[in-house]
Order: sequence, then structure tokens, then C-alpha cells
Amino acid sequence: MFSRLVFGLGLLSATALVHPAFAADVRMLQIFVSKDKQSLAVYDGAEVVATSKVSTGKDGHTTPSGIFSVLEKQKYHESNLYSAAPMPFMQRLTWSGIALHESNSVPRYPASHGCVRMPGAFAKMLYGMTETGVPVIISDDELVPQPIDHPTLFHPDTPAAMPLLSDVELRPSMPDSPQKPVQVAMNDTAAIPMPMAPVAVSEAEPSEPISMLVTRRTLRETVIDIQMLLNQLGFAAGDPDGLLGPSTVQAIKTFKTLRPAEFAGDRSLVSDTLLKSVYAAAGKGEPPNGIIMVRRAFKPIFEAPVTIADPGLALGTHFLTLHAVDEKAGTADWLGVTLANNLSRETMKRLGITNQESSIVMGKPIARSLSRIVIPEETRRRIDALIAPGSTLTISDTGLGSETGEGTDFITITRG
Repeated sequence: MFSRLVFGLGLLSATALVHPAFAADVRMLQIFVSKDKQSLAVYDGAEVVATSKVSTGKDGHTTPSGIFSVLEKQKYHESNLYSAAPMPFMQRLTWSGIALHESNSVPRYPASHGCVRMPGAFAKMLYGMTETGVPVIISDDELVPQPIDHPTLFHPDTPAAMPLLSDVELRPSMPDSPQKPVQVAMNDTAAIPMPMAPVAVSEAEPSEPISMLVTRRTLRETVIDIQMLLNQLGFAAGDPDGLLGPSTVQAIKTFKTLRPAEFAGDRSLVSDTLLKSVYAAAGKGEPPNGIIMVRRAFKPIFEAPVTIADPGLALGTHFLTLHAVDEKAGTADWLGVTLANNLSRETMKRLGITNQESSIVMGKPIARSLSRIVIPEETRRRIDALIAPGSTLTISDTGLGSETGEGTDFITITRG
């Protein structure tokens, strides 16, 4: 690591800074790009370890704002969109063509076709610092990660404590003499539930972080629920794939036909009325209105329902990173930022949002949003067992988004 630091310092021009104490675990790194300041900052937790000037997209080729991660790295790459233009030390952020890369033209004003240009020496150094999966946040205003402490956030499981010796029964032991019995304290292991043995993880190969997204349920998740529950109720709704195929459509129509009073005047195939009715018929109570999705190494692990209180109020767009974990104490140090994300009227109508005040970057928007998210205990325990330093949590009203797909983390576009 020392040789990397010396190498980086030797390369940098006066436009960049590298912190002399830089020795970061790459899992802890975050890259922040400010389009207003045309600058890039690399953070290790809450500490800046490197900075540089950049050039982002110009009018007509704007660099999108949002939450990204490094998807692919190539020391030499040629643009597939712009006449095979060279893009050395390319770090891809989207499969549609946005990347960080070296350029010999970084005038510190918007000048690119959408990518983030960096001076050659810095681009080379940054390439050596990162791995795929490193978060990259692009915003108009400059953002600085802040410590976030909230009970909704995940933390590692702590082993069950063994009872104190003062609480256990005294039992006879071998006496010093045949005439003098001795009482000693002993744990009754048959009566005490033993904690599960932790999984051994090599320090040289730490647990891989996960990425999480909490968002509102979309038509896909609603249809999957309806398919699963209708199948349980004896209606042949087909495989729960989230698609309104012939089997699913027929099952829904049959279900409605048997309950004409409930669906009088309801002309939509899938509606809140249908979802609530199917949940009630299956004895499941109120349907959830949110979802948490979990990925590791760009691959989905699982997803589970959550409940969002006050659904008419926007959650806003927030990004949190798990910086440090204390397994023994069961504590976790999270850092977070809030991104400005003004929703269109059409989006608000589609999502049932009547007020997006909480998406404004002021006060304590992350804490307010976290307080409205209710995660089932079973889901929480499952995630607590998966988290590792470098794990991330995105909170967003707008779902997966078109850039999230196979071979990506959760990409959230806040401004195109």
C-alpha cells in the first residue's frame, strides 16, 4: 500500500490531492462527483483521500445525476458511441455508455458527451485504487457523507450471552477431605441454549458486501403476490413471474366474478381493491406497499416486503454505506447522503405521492425516511447476518429504474 501511495503522489498534478494517510480498504471507498464544482472526491468513510478536477457532460449530452457503481474496468477502451474515441483507464458506470475515464481535455467545465473526464495521472491512480462495485455518486451540488445512527439500520448479530456464575446453582465437588463437602459454581449446559457457532471468515478474505434497495412496490411485485396467493386459493394463476399472461388474467377475472359486490365499478384488471381482496381471502391481512431487494456482486440474492408509513409523502433519495462493523458489540457505523430528486407530476401520480417535501435536502431527511420504513424481523435477521463493511443501502421512491439490470448494483437516476 505504501508503494501505491508513493506512486500516486508522484503522478498527481496540482489539480489533485491525496491524503498522506491513505491506506483504505477498497470496500470502504466512495467516489463523489459534483457537476456544479466540476470536481471529484474519493472518500474513505468520512475522510477525503483524493480529489481532482473533472469535466462532465455538456448541453445535449448531460451526465446523469444519481447513484452508480463501477461495473467494469478497462485500461484501454474505445467508445462504442463516438467514433471509437479513446477512453483510457475506463471505469464503467452504466451499460448505456456513462463512465469515468482519462482525457487530455479537462477544462473544469462541462465538455464531455456524458462521461466524467479526468486528468491522465489522476485517472490512472484512481483506476489502481478501485475495484468493481465501488459506489459513485454524481450530483449537482457537492455532497459530503455524514454519520447516520438510526434503529432501522442493520447491524451484525450478537451472540447470546452466557449466564453469570452468580446466577447458577451450586453443586457438590470433590472435597478436600472425606468429612468436608465443597460447593462450586457450575454452568448447566443442558439447560442453557447454546448460541450458534459463527461462520469462520478469513481476515485475508473478508465477507463480501451486499447492496440493498428500499423502494415502493411496483406492478411487478403486486402481480407476483396476486399470482402466489391466487394459486394458494386454488386459482390457476400460473408461475409467479410478475407478468400478466393469459393464465394470470383468467384467474383474476374468475376471482372477481365470484365477488361481484367487491368489484362493482372497478374496471382495472389490477388495482388496490384486488390486492387487498386477495390478501384478505388468503388470510394475510393488509398487503405491504414497499419492498427491499438485496444483491451481492451484481447478482440478486432475495427480496422481501416492507411497509412504508405515510405513503402519500415522498421518501426522497438517500444513499447509505456501512463503513465499519463491530461484531462483538453488535454495532455498525453507517454514513449517508441525500440527493435532490424532484419527481414529475406523472411520477407522483403513478406512485400515489401527494407531497414530496421529504425529498428536499434539508433538516434530517434520512432519519425521517428511515423512521417510516418497517422491516419484518425475519427479513431483518436475514440481512443482519449478510452485512459486511462496504454494504450499501439505497432508499428511493422510483424503483429499480431502467439502468438497473443484469450485471449491475441498484442504479438510481435522479436527473437525466
